[in-house]
Amino acid sequence: MKFDTPATTNPIDQLRVVGHPTDRIDGARKTTGTAPYAYERHEVAPNQAYGYVLGAGIGKGRITSMQLDAARRAPGVLAIVTAQNAGKLGKGQRNTANLLGGPEIQHYHQAIALVVADSFEQARAAAALIRVEYATGSGRFDLAQACCWAAKPDEENKPDTAVGDFAGAFAAAPVQLDATYTTPDQSHAMMEPHASIAAWNGNKLTLWTSNQMVAWGHKDLAETLRVPKENVQIISPFIGGGFGGKLFVRAEALLAALGARAARRPVKVALTRPVMANNTTHRPATIQRIRIGATRDGKITAIGHESWSGNLEGGDLETAVMQTRLLYAGANRMTSMRLATIDLPEGNAMRAPGEAPGMMALEIAIDEMAEKLGMDPVQFRILNDTQVDPEKPERPFSQRRFVECMRQGADRFGWARRHATPGAVREGRWLIGMGVAAAFRNNLVMKSAARVSIEPNGMVAVETDMTDIGTGSYTIIAQTAAEMMGVPLGQVVVRLGDSSFPVSCGSGGQWGGNSSTAGVYAACDKLRRTLAQRAGFGEGDVTFEGGQIRAGGRSVPLAQFAGASAEDTIEFGDLDKKYQQSTFGSHFVEVAVDVATAEIRVQRMLAVCAAGRILNPKSARSQVIGAMTMGVGAALMEELAVDTRHGFFVNHDLASYEVPVHADIPHQEVIFLDETDPISSPMKAKGVGELGICGVAAAVANAVYNATGVRVRDYPVTLDKLLAGMPVVG
Repeated sequence: MKFDTPATTNPIDQLRVVGHPTDRIDGARKTTGTAPYAYERHEVAPNQAYGYVLGAGIGKGRITSMQLDAARRAPGVLAIVTAQNAGKLGKGQRNTANLLGGPEIQHYHQAIALVVADSFEQARAAAALIRVEYATGSGRFDLAQACCWAAKPDEENKPDTAVGDFAGAFAAAPVQLDATYTTPDQSHAMMEPHASIAAWNGNKLTLWTSNQMVAWGHKDLAETLRVPKENVQIISPFIGGGFGGKLFVRAEALLAALGARAARRPVKVALTRPVMANNTTHRPATIQRIRIGATRDGKITAIGHESWSGNLEGGDLETAVMQTRLLYAGANRMTSMRLATIDLPEGNAMRAPGEAPGMMALEIAIDEMAEKLGMDPVQFRILNDTQVDPEKPERPFSQRRFVECMRQGADRFGWARRHATPGAVREGRWLIGMGVAAAFRNNLVMKSAARVSIEPNGMVAVETDMTDIGTGSYTIIAQTAAEMMGVPLGQVVVRLGDSSFPVSCGSGGQWGGNSSTAGVYAACDKLRRTLAQRAGFGEGDVTFEGGQIRAGGRSVPLAQFAGASAEDTIEFGDLDKKYQQSTFGSHFVEVAVDVATAEIRVQRMLAVCAAGRILNPKSARSQVIGAMTMGVGAALMEELAVDTRHGFFVNHDLASYEVPVHADIPHQEVIFLDETDPISSPMKAKGVGELGICGVAAAVANAVYNATGVRVRDYPVTLDKLLAGMPVVG
């Protein structure tokens, strides 16, 4: 199905199943422990052995020797895989560094060996017996220093942008802001570690793994192993969180496959928590300079955003300026991004890449500008709204209810009670402050396929390699099929996460829910037409309702067509070129700051979201409050501390890399505006899972400033950065 014209009235609009707050159909399995995660697939292959990954102990250099004899003689050891005996390997398109290092070492904790043994404890003990000698190389590990040699990225894909005369307009602006903000490296810290079980049957490999994008992983693993893609099957039905860290094949998947081949037994491998931060991907740190010029009545006349980030050679940058190109009006504009080659572990996508760190900086800058103007921060944002792409005024937004999000949020949160003077509100030992920030994330769509069948028992079955990373994919896909085929939700079975199924969009970039259900819509639409024809109905009005196909006063049971099946793909045309498709929102936060210690406590949070049709308000709310929680972490605690001498993240476990816990998170409220976007897809939906994190950290930082009068531009906002400037309170 080609989607190249705006959606009109279709069966989804009946909203008999879609759009209702629905419990997850896989919820019972997850709460009873019967949903099989990758490392727990004990039944899929007999006699599983255990693999333990050894990571490199230097940040850059080469291995000069590796003594394996003691490890080989250790009890229970079946095989040891290194780059020397693994055979010639390729490299997947989406991996920057080699998944198996040696002799060259590209980053700290790059996998250099896998020990396979009868038990996990035996594999771990044997790995400790391996003696590795290194020749340490000279590496670059400090982004602030690396900025001096940062390079301009590929002009075609990530160009500098310029509209009007930014330099002239900024110089002439009566009110100016020129400030620099930094965001640190951050870890995904998902609950389920990277884990895989591999089993060979002759020359065919089956990998049970935890991967967000099955088709990507399928292709890249086959290329890395240098085997035909048809000889590899990836199965990933349940994933315990990913946040972008499982978009690509990682070391444990490759090493499980290599270990199983070497040991001639199925092998299971999970990365231990202390290895994950340095071995896998992370959100790269940024340095961002923002300049804003405005008239005295608050109209932005010039806005410029420059960003620097670093990555391994061949890696990509953090696109932190993207929201600044679209969020606010202003005739004179510029953005630029620069990439420095540094030798820290690989940087890549983490929930809302680009906008998440970009909004952390931009939305503090907007607050600072409002203060310079003596304007309310909400009103300043509303004043500079735009209904067209500021860089291409001929291109309107498909939907843009940003102002409504701001006004409704301010009213619901009690923004009128906020005291504009920082440090003016105190309750006992606590200074109280309120903060606001815009929420913005582009709406992305991806080609996605599905197969829908009528089973012998009358159930409607959906098969697609789409994944569920805890977001509720099973449920919204079931809701879509139930709506389209006219059956109750309980009459739909959904099968996900298998590379033998039709290729979906996968889970990432906030495109998963909208695109995958649109693919199911396409397959159901094709099946509906096939069944109507088989039932002898013409081209007239045919309805699917109550398990029946009805037309012209006649009805035929759907179950009569057991065995019927249809497969189709939603392919998106060029509507994204004619219309700017984005999601919008507002975040409001109240904090309390201890007058003596500068300890910060978040007290209230509100998000208002405009994100097209909300397919399942219950799971969508869960997505947003989870994103808000991650935003609090980014604001107040999350930071991978870099050892700039040796090139690694020091705090690579959950004892020292702090993330929010229940006690850190107060009441959270989420409001979804009632809207549909026919430009986006036949579902008239958009993504919402990443919108919820965009702007939250800045809203927290702005609230801390309102409470204390101390402006922190270097995330996270920790008490040591506040203490020296705290108001003297009697």
